[in-house]
Amino acid sequence: MTDFLETKRKEINDRLKELKPLVEEHRRLEAAASALAGVDGSAPAATTLEGIAASPKPTSISKPAAKRRRRGRRKGVGKRAAQALALIVAEPGITIPELAKKMGIQTNYLYRVLPGLEKDGKVEKKGRGWYPKGA
Repeated sequence: MTDFLETKRKEINDRLKELKPLVEEHRRLEAAASALAGVDGSAPAATTLEGIAASPKPTSISKPAAKRRRRGRRKGVGKRAAQALALIVAEPGITIPELAKKMGIQTNYLYRVLPGLEKDGKVEKKGRGWYPKGA
């Protein structure tokens, strides 16, 4: 009986040692999710392992909606947007799959970038093709 108990104790302790880093990572991720939940107000509250919503801790006093700024750069103003715009100017009527193939990227990225360029008045969509504005 003593051998059985010692074996089980050792198995449990070994498993606890194995799981400890995962539990610590879970706690860090939970803290990060709680901190991010209050950043723009659009994210749902983080959930714990038990599925109970964790209450996000307020990080700071919220600014009025008129004074909030979106972080990061505007959509469609990065390196890929410039590259896509250059290809559209060179080949008016090019489609998103053709652009993606020439750029060596996934099409879903361009489905986010090109509407930003269109909103800025740099390109326009006609049918499936994209054209430089005014062409």
